[in-house]
Amino acid sequence: MWNFLRNLFRKESKIFLSSDLHLDHKNIIKYCNRPFRNVHEMNYWLINNWNKIVSKEDKVYFLGDLALTKGNKQRVINFIHSLNGRKVFIRGNHDRFLKSYRQFILKYEGKSFYLVHNPANIPSDWYGWSICGHTHQHSPFIDKNRKRINVSPEVTDYKPVNIKDIIRLIED
Repeated sequence: MWNFLRNLFRKESKIFLSSDLHLDHKNIIKYCNRPFRNVHEMNYWLINNWNKIVSKEDKVYFLGDLALTKGNKQRVINFIHSLNGRKVFIRGNHDRFLKSYRQFILKYEGKSFYLVHNPANIPSDWYGWSICGHTHQHSPFIDKNRKRINVSPEVTDYKPVNIKDIIRLIED
């Protein structure tokens, strides 16, 4: 009975995707021309943007490169706990301390998406849509010819993207 009532009032969770926050990575501001004065401002805005749209119940597939913390495992753990949502990590080239997948196939609303950090690691025999990061602003958010979605923050207004918005865009 209590489970029924709890489920009745539970808000529907959403699914989001993001990548390449590079928290604590001072040089990423310059490399990617991010609009932040310093790493503290960048960390604040990225975490704040995330938590404004992702609830604790939502699921987030994070496609690599969470933070560059110079070997400070506790700092990575603190960042993970500061971000809302139930997180599934796909390993990026800067991730050392995360329990993560190398790739993941997400099935949603009858579609299958290949999730991977670096688009170079998409298998040549995968013909569906892929969602990745790694390329930052050097790839468009959506590439219909290659069937790729880039969820790097530089092309997503520094916010996670809802899977339903991705589906709407690829169906247009």
